[in-house]
Amino acid sequence: MLDKIKTIREEVENITAANKEAVEQLRIKYLSKKGEISALMADFRSVPADKKKEIGQKINELKSFVSEKITQLKEAFEVSEDASITEIDLTRTATPVALGTRHPLSLVKKEILRIFESMGFTIAEGPEIEDDWHVFGSLNFPPDHPARDMQDTFFIGRNPVDVLLRTHTSSVQTRVMEKTQPPIRIVCPGRVYRNEAISARAHCFFHQVEGLYIDKNVSFADLKQVLLGFARQMFGPETKIRLRPSYFPFTEPSAEMDISCDICGGKGCAFCKGTGWVEILGCGMVDPNVLKACGIDPKVYSGYAFGMGIERITNLKYKVKDLRMFSENDIRFLKEFEAAH
Repeated sequence: MLDKIKTIREEVENITAANKEAVEQLRIKYLSKKGEISALMADFRSVPADKKKEIGQKINELKSFVSEKITQLKEAFEVSEDASITEIDLTRTATPVALGTRHPLSLVKKEILRIFESMGFTIAEGPEIEDDWHVFGSLNFPPDHPARDMQDTFFIGRNPVDVLLRTHTSSVQTRVMEKTQPPIRIVCPGRVYRNEAISARAHCFFHQVEGLYIDKNVSFADLKQVLLGFARQMFGPETKIRLRPSYFPFTEPSAEMDISCDICGGKGCAFCKGTGWVEILGCGMVDPNVLKACGIDPKVYSGYAFGMGIERITNLKYKVKDLRMFSENDIRFLKEFEAAH
Protein backbone atom coordinates (compact mmCIF):
# COMPACT_ATOMS: atom_id res chain seq x y z
CA MET A 1 0.00 0.00 0.00
CA LEU A 2 2.82 2.40 0.87
CA ASP A 3 4.55 1.65 -2.45
CA LYS A 4 1.33 2.38 -4.33
CA ILE A 5 0.92 5.69 -2.47
CA LYS A 6 4.52 6.62 -3.33
CA THR A 7 4.03 5.75 -7.01
CA ILE A 8 0.89 7.89 -7.29
CA ARG A 9 2.63 10.84 -5.60
CA GLU A 10 5.56 10.65 -8.05
CA GLU A 11 3.12 10.56 -10.97
CA VAL A 12 1.27 13.60 -9.73
CA GLU A 13 4.48 15.56 -9.11
CA ASN A 14 5.36 15.29 -12.80
CA ILE A 15 1.94 15.73 -14.42
CA THR A 16 1.24 18.58 -16.85
CA ALA A 17 -1.86 19.65 -18.78
CA ALA A 18 -2.31 21.27 -22.19
CA ASN A 19 -5.62 22.89 -21.38
CA LYS A 20 -8.47 23.09 -18.88
CA GLU A 21 -10.08 19.95 -20.28
CA ALA A 22 -6.90 17.97 -19.58
CA VAL A 23 -6.88 19.26 -15.99
CA GLU A 24 -10.45 18.05 -15.55
CA GLN A 25 -9.46 14.59 -16.81
CA LEU A 26 -6.65 14.47 -14.22
CA ARG A 27 -9.09 15.43 -11.49
CA ILE A 28 -11.40 12.64 -12.53
CA LYS A 29 -8.50 10.15 -12.67
CA TYR A 30 -7.24 10.87 -9.15
CA LEU A 31 -10.03 12.54 -7.13
CA SER A 32 -13.38 11.26 -8.47
CA LYS A 33 -15.44 8.57 -6.73
CA LYS A 34 -13.91 5.99 -9.06
CA GLY A 35 -10.47 7.59 -9.03
CA GLU A 36 -7.21 6.27 -7.68
CA ILE A 37 -7.50 8.00 -4.28
CA SER A 38 -10.94 6.44 -3.77
CA ALA A 39 -9.46 3.06 -4.74
CA LEU A 40 -6.83 3.47 -2.05
CA MET A 41 -9.54 4.29 0.48
CA ALA A 42 -11.35 1.08 -0.52
CA ASP A 43 -8.17 -0.98 -0.08
CA PHE A 44 -7.61 0.69 3.30
CA ARG A 45 -10.20 -1.68 4.81
CA SER A 46 -7.80 -4.62 4.43
CA VAL A 47 -4.85 -2.87 6.06
CA PRO A 48 -3.75 -4.48 9.38
CA ALA A 49 -4.89 -2.59 12.47
CA ASP A 50 -1.36 -1.69 13.55
CA LYS A 51 -0.70 -0.05 10.13
CA LYS A 52 -3.97 1.84 9.74
CA LYS A 53 -2.78 5.02 11.46
CA GLU A 54 0.38 5.37 9.33
CA ILE A 55 -1.26 4.42 6.03
CA GLY A 56 -4.37 6.50 6.70
CA GLN A 57 -2.16 9.52 7.33
CA LYS A 58 -0.22 8.89 4.09
CA ILE A 59 -3.47 8.58 2.09
CA ASN A 60 -4.76 11.88 3.51
CA GLU A 61 -1.44 13.59 2.70
CA LEU A 62 -1.57 12.21 -0.84
CA LYS A 63 -5.17 13.40 -1.30
CA SER A 64 -4.23 16.91 -0.14
CA PHE A 65 -1.17 16.93 -2.39
CA VAL A 66 -3.15 15.80 -5.46
CA SER A 67 -5.92 18.34 -4.79
CA GLU A 68 -3.40 21.16 -4.48
CA LYS A 69 -1.64 20.10 -7.69
CA ILE A 70 -4.92 19.99 -9.64
CA THR A 71 -5.89 23.42 -8.27
CA GLN A 72 -2.54 24.91 -9.33
CA LEU A 73 -2.95 23.63 -12.88
CA LYS A 74 -6.51 24.95 -13.06
CA GLU A 75 -5.54 28.41 -11.76
CA ALA A 76 -2.69 28.65 -14.28
CA PHE A 77 -5.15 28.40 -17.16
CA GLU A 78 -7.55 30.89 -15.51
CA VAL A 79 -4.72 33.44 -15.21
CA SER A 80 -3.86 32.88 -18.88
CA GLU A 81 -7.47 33.55 -19.88
CA ASP A 82 -7.59 36.71 -17.74
CA ALA A 83 -4.48 38.01 -19.50
CA SER A 84 -6.16 37.63 -22.88
CA ILE A 85 -9.27 39.40 -21.58
CA THR A 86 -7.25 42.48 -20.64
CA GLU A 87 -6.54 43.03 -24.32
CA ILE A 88 -10.22 43.96 -24.74
CA ASP A 89 -11.17 47.62 -24.20
CA LEU A 90 -13.12 47.36 -20.95
CA THR A 91 -14.24 51.00 -21.24
CA ARG A 92 -16.47 50.23 -24.23
CA THR A 93 -20.19 50.04 -23.68
CA ALA A 94 -21.92 46.68 -23.68
CA THR A 95 -24.24 47.71 -26.50
CA PRO A 96 -23.16 48.98 -29.95
CA VAL A 97 -22.46 52.72 -30.05
CA ALA A 98 -24.44 54.57 -32.70
CA LEU A 99 -22.31 56.59 -35.09
CA GLY A 100 -22.80 60.34 -35.05
CA THR A 101 -23.54 62.58 -38.01
CA ARG A 102 -22.18 65.87 -39.25
CA HIS A 103 -24.04 68.95 -38.10
CA PRO A 104 -26.16 70.54 -40.86
CA LEU A 105 -24.21 73.81 -40.49
CA SER A 106 -20.96 71.91 -40.98
CA LEU A 107 -22.36 70.23 -44.09
CA VAL A 108 -23.44 73.52 -45.62
CA LYS A 109 -20.23 75.33 -44.68
CA LYS A 110 -18.18 72.57 -46.30
CA GLU A 111 -20.25 72.85 -49.47
CA ILE A 112 -19.94 76.66 -49.58
CA LEU A 113 -16.18 76.50 -49.14
CA ARG A 114 -15.86 73.76 -51.76
CA ILE A 115 -17.65 75.93 -54.32
CA PHE A 116 -15.50 79.00 -53.71
CA GLU A 117 -12.28 76.97 -53.56
CA SER A 118 -13.15 75.66 -57.02
CA MET A 119 -13.20 79.32 -58.15
CA GLY A 120 -9.69 79.97 -56.82
CA PHE A 121 -10.48 81.32 -53.35
CA THR A 122 -8.40 80.24 -50.35
CA ILE A 123 -9.64 79.92 -46.76
CA ALA A 124 -8.56 82.44 -44.12
CA GLU A 125 -9.47 82.37 -40.43
CA GLY A 126 -8.95 84.70 -37.48
CA PRO A 127 -9.72 85.17 -33.77
CA GLU A 128 -13.26 85.41 -32.41
CA ILE A 129 -12.12 87.85 -29.68
CA GLU A 130 -11.14 91.02 -31.53
CA ASP A 131 -10.35 94.70 -31.09
CA ASP A 132 -12.43 97.64 -32.27
CA TRP A 133 -10.03 98.52 -35.08
CA HIS A 134 -10.31 95.23 -36.97
CA VAL A 135 -14.08 94.86 -36.43
CA PHE A 136 -15.15 98.49 -36.98
CA GLY A 137 -12.44 101.14 -37.43
CA SER A 138 -10.63 99.61 -40.41
CA LEU A 139 -13.98 98.87 -42.09
CA ASN A 140 -15.08 102.49 -42.33
CA PHE A 141 -17.57 102.41 -39.42
CA PRO A 142 -18.01 105.94 -38.05
CA PRO A 143 -17.37 106.36 -34.30
CA ASP A 144 -21.09 106.87 -33.66
CA HIS A 145 -22.30 103.94 -35.77
CA PRO A 146 -25.15 102.00 -34.06
CA ALA A 147 -23.28 98.68 -34.45
CA ARG A 148 -20.79 99.89 -31.84
CA ASP A 149 -23.58 100.18 -29.28
CA MET A 150 -23.85 97.63 -26.47
CA GLN A 151 -27.25 96.60 -27.83
CA ASP A 152 -25.57 95.00 -30.85
CA THR A 153 -22.05 94.13 -29.71
CA PHE A 154 -20.67 92.06 -26.84
CA PHE A 155 -17.85 94.18 -25.43
CA ILE A 156 -15.40 92.37 -23.17
CA GLY A 157 -13.29 95.33 -22.04
CA ARG A 158 -12.47 98.92 -22.92
CA ASN A 159 -9.00 99.46 -21.48
CA PRO A 160 -6.65 100.32 -23.11
CA VAL A 161 -8.59 99.47 -26.31
CA ASP A 162 -12.06 98.15 -26.95
CA VAL A 163 -12.06 94.34 -26.89
CA LEU A 164 -15.14 92.55 -28.15
CA LEU A 165 -16.59 89.41 -29.69
CA ARG A 166 -16.47 89.91 -33.44
CA THR A 167 -19.79 90.79 -35.05
CA HIS A 168 -18.71 89.61 -38.52
CA THR A 169 -15.81 87.77 -40.10
CA SER A 170 -14.84 90.91 -42.03
CA SER A 171 -12.21 91.34 -39.30
CA VAL A 172 -10.36 88.42 -40.88
CA GLN A 173 -10.33 90.27 -44.20
CA THR A 174 -8.73 93.36 -42.67
CA ARG A 175 -6.07 91.25 -40.96
CA VAL A 176 -5.20 89.61 -44.30
CA MET A 177 -5.14 92.97 -46.13
CA GLU A 178 -2.79 94.43 -43.49
CA LYS A 179 -0.26 91.64 -44.02
CA THR A 180 -0.72 90.75 -47.70
CA GLN A 181 -0.45 92.77 -50.85
CA PRO A 182 -2.87 92.03 -53.75
CA PRO A 183 -3.90 89.90 -55.47
CA ILE A 184 -6.01 88.64 -52.55
CA ARG A 185 -8.78 86.09 -53.04
CA ILE A 186 -10.09 84.65 -49.77
CA VAL A 187 -13.21 83.33 -48.04
CA CYS A 188 -13.49 83.67 -44.27
CA PRO A 189 -15.72 81.21 -42.40
CA GLY A 190 -16.39 81.52 -38.68
CA ARG A 191 -18.68 82.11 -35.72
CA VAL A 192 -19.82 85.66 -34.91
CA TYR A 193 -21.74 87.21 -32.03
CA ARG A 194 -24.40 89.90 -31.71
CA ASN A 195 -26.37 91.00 -28.69
CA GLU A 196 -29.81 89.99 -29.92
CA ALA A 197 -32.81 88.29 -28.32
CA ILE A 198 -32.91 84.58 -29.14
CA SER A 199 -35.91 83.57 -31.23
CA ALA A 200 -36.87 81.35 -34.16
CA ARG A 201 -35.39 83.95 -36.53
CA ALA A 202 -32.43 85.35 -34.54
CA HIS A 203 -29.69 84.19 -32.19
CA CYS A 204 -26.89 85.77 -30.16
CA PHE A 205 -24.33 83.77 -32.15
CA PHE A 206 -24.37 82.48 -35.70
CA HIS A 207 -21.98 81.58 -38.51
CA GLN A 208 -20.80 83.45 -41.59
CA VAL A 209 -18.76 82.99 -44.71
CA GLU A 210 -17.40 86.21 -46.15
CA GLY A 211 -15.41 86.61 -49.34
CA LEU A 212 -12.89 89.17 -50.59
CA TYR A 213 -11.17 89.64 -53.94
CA ILE A 214 -8.70 92.48 -54.53
CA ASP A 215 -6.63 92.98 -57.65
CA LYS A 216 -6.18 95.43 -60.49
CA ASN A 217 -9.28 96.24 -62.56
CA VAL A 218 -11.78 94.26 -60.48
CA SER A 219 -15.33 95.27 -61.37
CA PHE A 220 -18.89 94.79 -60.19
CA ALA A 221 -19.42 92.50 -63.19
CA ASP A 222 -16.78 90.15 -61.73
CA LEU A 223 -18.69 90.10 -58.44
CA LYS A 224 -21.99 89.34 -60.15
CA GLN A 225 -20.53 86.47 -62.16
CA VAL A 226 -18.97 84.84 -59.08
CA LEU A 227 -22.19 85.10 -57.08
CA LEU A 228 -24.25 83.72 -59.97
CA GLY A 229 -21.90 80.76 -60.24
CA PHE A 230 -22.13 80.15 -56.49
CA ALA A 231 -25.94 80.32 -56.46
CA ARG A 232 -26.31 77.85 -59.32
CA GLN A 233 -23.87 75.36 -57.79
CA MET A 234 -25.50 75.65 -54.38
CA PHE A 235 -29.19 75.71 -55.29
CA GLY A 236 -29.39 74.31 -58.82
CA PRO A 237 -28.54 75.29 -62.41
CA GLU A 238 -31.90 77.02 -62.99
CA THR A 239 -31.39 79.47 -60.12
CA LYS A 240 -31.66 83.16 -60.96
CA ILE A 241 -30.25 86.07 -58.96
CA ARG A 242 -31.09 89.74 -58.59
CA LEU A 243 -29.08 92.52 -56.94
CA ARG A 244 -30.86 95.29 -55.02
CA PRO A 245 -29.11 98.55 -54.01
CA SER A 246 -28.24 98.66 -50.30
CA TYR A 247 -25.79 100.25 -47.87
CA PHE A 248 -22.81 98.87 -45.93
CA PRO A 249 -20.07 101.08 -44.44
CA PHE A 250 -17.28 99.00 -45.99
CA THR A 251 -18.56 98.70 -49.59
CA GLU A 252 -19.58 101.26 -52.21
CA PRO A 253 -21.69 100.60 -54.19
CA SER A 254 -23.43 97.98 -52.04
CA ALA A 255 -26.14 95.46 -52.84
CA GLU A 256 -28.20 92.66 -51.37
CA MET A 257 -28.58 89.54 -53.45
CA ASP A 258 -31.76 87.49 -53.82
CA ILE A 259 -32.17 84.11 -55.46
CA SER A 260 -35.27 82.78 -57.16
CA CYS A 261 -37.30 80.69 -54.72
CA ASP A 262 -36.53 77.03 -55.38
CA ILE A 263 -39.80 75.92 -53.78
CA CYS A 264 -42.19 77.72 -56.10
CA GLY A 265 -39.79 78.34 -58.99
CA GLY A 266 -40.24 82.12 -58.63
CA LYS A 267 -44.05 82.03 -58.90
CA GLY A 268 -44.63 83.07 -55.29
CA CYS A 269 -45.33 81.00 -52.15
CA ALA A 270 -45.48 81.31 -48.35
CA PHE A 271 -41.75 80.67 -48.03
CA CYS A 272 -40.79 83.63 -50.26
CA LYS A 273 -43.79 85.64 -49.02
CA GLY A 274 -45.30 85.67 -52.48
CA THR A 275 -42.42 87.56 -54.10
CA GLY A 276 -40.69 84.66 -55.82
CA TRP A 277 -37.35 85.85 -54.37
CA VAL A 278 -35.35 85.01 -51.21
CA GLU A 279 -32.50 87.14 -49.85
CA ILE A 280 -29.27 85.24 -49.13
CA LEU A 281 -26.33 87.69 -48.86
CA GLY A 282 -24.92 91.20 -48.95
CA CYS A 283 -22.12 92.35 -51.23
CA GLY A 284 -20.45 95.29 -52.92
CA MET A 285 -17.21 96.90 -54.11
CA VAL A 286 -14.69 97.47 -51.34
CA ASP A 287 -14.76 101.10 -50.21
CA PRO A 288 -11.48 102.94 -51.04
CA ASN A 289 -11.29 104.05 -47.39
CA VAL A 290 -11.06 100.40 -46.31
CA LEU A 291 -8.24 99.70 -48.76
CA LYS A 292 -6.39 102.80 -47.59
CA ALA A 293 -6.81 101.90 -43.90
CA CYS A 294 -5.28 98.47 -44.56
CA GLY A 295 -2.28 99.81 -46.49
CA ILE A 296 -3.49 99.08 -50.04
CA ASP A 297 -3.43 101.84 -52.68
CA PRO A 298 -7.06 102.36 -53.89
CA LYS A 299 -5.75 104.15 -56.99
CA VAL A 300 -4.06 100.94 -58.15
CA TYR A 301 -6.30 98.23 -56.76
CA SER A 302 -10.03 97.61 -56.48
CA GLY A 303 -12.01 94.70 -55.12
CA TYR A 304 -15.31 93.25 -54.08
CA ALA A 305 -16.59 91.64 -50.88
CA PHE A 306 -19.60 89.56 -49.95
CA GLY A 307 -20.95 87.89 -46.85
CA MET A 308 -23.63 85.33 -46.07
CA GLY A 309 -25.02 83.62 -42.98
CA ILE A 310 -24.52 79.86 -43.00
CA GLU A 311 -27.75 79.42 -41.03
CA ARG A 312 -29.59 81.36 -43.74
CA ILE A 313 -28.22 79.14 -46.51
CA THR A 314 -28.98 76.02 -44.45
CA ASN A 315 -32.56 77.20 -43.92
CA LEU A 316 -33.00 77.58 -47.67
CA LYS A 317 -31.36 74.26 -48.49
CA TYR A 318 -33.05 72.10 -45.83
CA LYS A 319 -36.14 74.20 -44.97
CA VAL A 320 -35.31 74.54 -41.25
CA LYS A 321 -37.68 77.12 -39.84
CA ASP A 322 -36.28 77.63 -36.31
CA LEU A 323 -32.68 78.84 -35.83
CA ARG A 324 -32.63 77.55 -32.27
CA MET A 325 -32.66 73.96 -33.52
CA PHE A 326 -29.09 74.37 -34.78
CA SER A 327 -27.73 74.82 -31.23
CA GLU A 328 -30.04 72.63 -29.13
CA ASN A 329 -28.21 69.37 -30.01
CA ASP A 330 -31.42 67.40 -30.37
CA ILE A 331 -30.33 63.97 -31.63
CA ARG A 332 -33.65 63.48 -33.45
CA PHE A 333 -33.06 66.69 -35.45
CA LEU A 334 -29.43 65.88 -36.26
CA LYS A 335 -30.27 62.36 -37.45
CA GLU A 336 -32.37 63.87 -40.23
CA PHE A 337 -29.13 64.86 -42.01
CA GLU A 338 -27.50 61.40 -42.10
CA ALA A 339 -28.34 61.05 -45.80
CA ALA A 340 -26.71 64.42 -46.58
CA HIS A 341 -23.16 63.15 -45.84
